Amino acid sequence: MDIEKRFAEIDAREPEDASAADLAAIRAAENEDTVSLEAFKAGLEGYSGKLVLRIPRSLHRALKQEAEAEGVSLNQYMLYKLAR
Repeated sequence: MDIEKRFAEIDAREPEDASAADLAAIRAAENEDTVSLEAFKAGLEGYSGKLVLRIPRSLHRALKQEAEAEGVSLNQYMLYKLAR
């Protein structure tokens, strides 16, 4: 199907009203734990995102080999390992 035709069909539809479940999900997302993007960014002030860590050369080599085996950069691999 032609993508432009499909978008035209979607745009021609009548807007739907939010269901009770939709409204409940919106209210849950608006709880007191929600912070604005500006507040989130302000909370990161003082953190550069860079970290220098000295490790044994053998560990460095092993991590680099694992990253290559996964087909990703060492930085990406380390982010993956640290986030687990």
